[in-house]
Amino acid sequence: MQNHQLEKSDINRILVHCDLDAFFAAVETLHHGFSPEIPLIIGSDPQQGRGRGIVSTCNYAARKYGIRSAMSISEAWRRCPGKPYGNGLYVRGSRSLYTRASRKVMAILSGPAEFFEQASIDEAYLDITNHVSNDWDRAVALCRELQSKILDEVGLSASFGIASTRILAKMASEVNKPKGIFRILPDEIADFFSERSIREVPGIGEKRAIQLAEWGISTVDELYNYGELSLSRMAGERFALWVMKVYEGTTSSEVSPLRSRKSVGKEHTFASDQSDYEVVLSYLLDITRQVIVKARELGVCGRLAEVKIRYAGFETHTHGRSIPVAMDELDVFNRLSKTLFANNIQFGKRVRLIGFRLGYLDIPPTKQSTLDIKDNYEI
Repeated sequence: MQNHQLEKSDINRILVHCDLDAFFAAVETLHHGFSPEIPLIIGSDPQQGRGRGIVSTCNYAARKYGIRSAMSISEAWRRCPGKPYGNGLYVRGSRSLYTRASRKVMAILSGPAEFFEQASIDEAYLDITNHVSNDWDRAVALCRELQSKILDEVGLSASFGIASTRILAKMASEVNKPKGIFRILPDEIADFFSERSIREVPGIGEKRAIQLAEWGISTVDELYNYGELSLSRMAGERFALWVMKVYEGTTSSEVSPLRSRKSVGKEHTFASDQSDYEVVLSYLLDITRQVIVKARELGVCGRLAEVKIRYAGFETHTHGRSIPVAMDELDVFNRLSKTLFANNIQFGKRVRLIGFRLGYLDIPPTKQSTLDIKDNYEI
């Protein structure tokens, strides 16, 4: 095998993104002894298709039926009914199970990392540059070791992406799912993006992808080849500059355990405790929109989405997920809000308050002013 080793003078870091495969469903499968071949849907009680809740998540077998996170539980039942009408398994899920499994995995992942960042309950970034002595082949070997250790000690499968930036490592971890390892060397970035759909790039949401498709752009290399000037005229200077950086592998390679204190957020307290989770979700999406609008007014973007849920009795939980690069795309954060809500809502409990916060704030590259914002800017 050719040895892909970089000199110390090279600026490229070796980052790893680890994403646990169908994490919530995998934990339930392991705990209950379910067969992974049987569709498993985690969420509220479907009430034989009459339920008003939502799907938290599902396993790969259920995804073949088109079931996805945040789908109404009644629609999931229609596509894949449970007994006695079909073979779907419906469970409410247990947050404590997921937390315990996550802690075990994160303890394994953090061991060899010079810098470690838990992005969410089921994914993390590792900077292993010094641990593997800048050797990209050793990085692959290390990921194989971690993958085996997680499977042996926790019983879960994980996928790994290896690259020089956060966004590339995130994309790489999706390539060979499940149980995959994929590496993008610094001199292979252009080949990786060749004919790759723009929808695979974190940060390009559905609305943006549709807009680009109307201009005849469907792949990343097509997007890059438009050139920064032409793309600026069509989609704006900030987006154009970001695309150039993604393609050229110059976006962020920072992995940090420190949580940004600066944020923009908003909360809503219901007049009476709410048990209709679809109503709560609609409020959350409206709050998310208001926060993103405010962030744009302030001239900032972010890469951390946090959803706050307070139940009757003032029991409060905050759940977050970070993304590889700071942005202010509404459809991206809408998707994150939906996922965080669906994955973490405690079915059967009434909701008193719902909130959204945008963190890890940054100034867009084209902004020349300095950021002057309170640690927690509430709107």
